[in-house]
Amino acid sequence: MASAGNMLPMCNHYRNLETQMREWAAIEKASFADLDEVPDTDVWPRRKAYAVRQEGGQRIVDTMTWGVPLMMKGKRPGSTVTKHITNVRNLSSSFWRSMLTAQEQRCLVPFTEFAEPKKGREEYWFSVPSRPVSAFAGIWRETDVGKVFAFLTCEPNALVAPLHPKAMPVILEEDSYEAWLVGAEAENLATAFPSQLMAVK
Repeated sequence: MASAGNMLPMCNHYRNLETQMREWAAIEKASFADLDEVPDTDVWPRRKAYAVRQEGGQRIVDTMTWGVPLMMKGKRPGSTVTKHITNVRNLSSSFWRSMLTAQEQRCLVPFTEFAEPKKGREEYWFSVPSRPVSAFAGIWRETDVGKVFAFLTCEPNALVAPLHPKAMPVILEEDSYEAWLVGAEAENLATAFPSQLMAVK
């Protein structure tokens, strides 16, 4: 069975504000596909979310399900279970390499803020105050249930690390969007966003 590498829960909740999302898409010259539904403001694993893919040199805003299915051994002999993997931590994993190395399977995952867990049900919320919308480095593919995506994580920066030392999402610099979408080496862009440009509440 395939392995997705580190599957510890990280950033399994983020937000998108619809008005800001559409303003951002216009700035980024991304056209909306014919969408059957508008995703919820709060995005959770296995829910629909916006993702921006490139097709024929054009950026397309699509909806995809957050979490790439991975069949794994179940607890009972001979049984299997399907996990939905939301974060890409191990870039050398064979589970991810085909998506990472295929230019057409790169995507931007827009967000307005993302959460990391506190104790209990509370969360820390992180944002980039200078940007109404930012974007994670994502990958996607077609499955039997439609388009699915996950996004990369990396070592946390100085703001995130004291609150969530395991990892943080890879937030792309705006001038790296095109490089990511056209297939730049993932390892070169999978770095922590500058902590001084972020805020937490």
